[in-house]
Amino acid sequence: MKGNGVRQSMAWIHGWLGLIAGWILFAMFLTGTASYFRPEITRWMQPELAATPVSPDRAAQSAVDHLQAISPDDELWSLFLPDDRTHATRIFSRARANPDPDAPPPPRRPELRLDPATGQPLTARETKGGEHFYRFHFQLQIPHPWGRWLAGLCAIFMLGAIISGVITHKRIFVDFFMLRWNKGQRSWLDAHNVSAVLALPFHAMITYTGLITLVLMYMPWPITANYAEPAAFHAEAFGEDPEVEPSGRHVPLVPIAPLVRAASAEWQGGRASRVFIHNPNDATATVTIVRHGADTLNARSASITYSGADGRRLSASPAQGAGLATAGVMLGLHVGWFAGPALRWTYFLLGLTGTTMVGTGLLLWTAKRRKGATPFFGFRLVERLNIGAIACLPAGMAAFLLANRLIPANMAGRADMEVAAMFWTWFGLAALSLLRPARRAWTQCLTIAAVAFAAVPLVNALTTDRGLPESLVTGDGLFIGFDLAMIAIATLLGFGAWRASRVPAVITRKRTARPPVLSPAPEMADAA
Repeated sequence: MKGNGVRQSMAWIHGWLGLIAGWILFAMFLTGTASYFRPEITRWMQPELAATPVSPDRAAQSAVDHLQAISPDDELWSLFLPDDRTHATRIFSRARANPDPDAPPPPRRPELRLDPATGQPLTARETKGGEHFYRFHFQLQIPHPWGRWLAGLCAIFMLGAIISGVITHKRIFVDFFMLRWNKGQRSWLDAHNVSAVLALPFHAMITYTGLITLVLMYMPWPITANYAEPAAFHAEAFGEDPEVEPSGRHVPLVPIAPLVRAASAEWQGGRASRVFIHNPNDATATVTIVRHGADTLNARSASITYSGADGRRLSASPAQGAGLATAGVMLGLHVGWFAGPALRWTYFLLGLTGTTMVGTGLLLWTAKRRKGATPFFGFRLVERLNIGAIACLPAGMAAFLLANRLIPANMAGRADMEVAAMFWTWFGLAALSLLRPARRAWTQCLTIAAVAFAAVPLVNALTTDRGLPESLVTGDGLFIGFDLAMIAIATLLGFGAWRASRVPAVITRKRTARPPVLSPAPEMADAA
């Protein structure tokens, strides 16, 4: 097959793969990009709490002391320790099952948040925080496992679009330096090319690693063919010790803080992030300490298990083979736990270029087919879906943040109400945009989104004592940065609304007779 034939085929594949999955990919990129600051978003959404730096061993000991006081006979305690980006110890506990086989399983207990210094429960508004954006970007608010399957399918389409786009584009690096304004279709093509080439390695990496992190769910057949139970695979691959039945003999749990310090010393200063205590206060109790994922590029963290009865070191996670280490590095590259502040902002900005790449690709599809004639049904459908995804989703995300401040802090079920506010705003605004001409819908939806983001710092200042003026006085970097980011996003969306209002309507006119043109203009040659 000739090169032009291959390139034309790749162009067809690139266009349709990007179009079919484009709206979901835009939402995945945008919410996934926000997820690089999910601990900071959660902290902003609980303004009642102030960060208190505490060492992991002290946080673990204070949490265990609290659990000893309220539920010493549980089957499992799971402690998620605070770090430099979080402000609370998160606790999940599981009650011991009734020995009667006919008895119902014990109800699932809600998450506890404790002060890492004192071990006392923290009082703050209920919210899903940044975890909502993180979960949505790969689950799409669809029940498990269908949301993850759909997200994986779209990621496959994205990977195919990236590869076909590289093959299609003959002047991929030359066109990177060309960004022409007010040229209609040519401008959208330039914007698409620049945003794609600027972070091409990042786009390929983030798409591929996103698929790899859930590959065992997409392709479980090798495990089911070789292991009778999935638990056996996990025990062999990750070195997980099987759970031991309690002996029934009461033995007090040893202090946890020395075990956390011992694990850190064995990791040569590595931090502990999680502690799992099985059968606390029993002769068979075990304490498994997991290393913080930010210490290494490999997100598959090492762990050490101690006896909860006498503190003896029982085992450690085995050295990872090439396959498992590669999978851990792929996960680490995708989630970016290892990234410091500068690299995290780099991830964020590169994620925005991916969002721009997908959005401009969708707009380019309609720009190519806007000829001044009566639009066909497919064109109208794509244009309206573009408005719903690109202009209305940001408004929904702003509504999620505003709901956090406007819903009473002590109202039951408020976390779900915040999430509902995002989707009602997103889909409701998209439905209302159908009542407006497309050009006005673009302007009005982007304006609403800009106003919503601009309102976030104002509402925050009116409803809390951590507004921008107070934060500047106290030097609260998190709240200062958050408010400035909201203002920057509002400015960007406002600029987009202004540009959308200036796009002239396409008018079909009779052409007057002109002298014959001997050669095409350079712009037309480029477009051809």
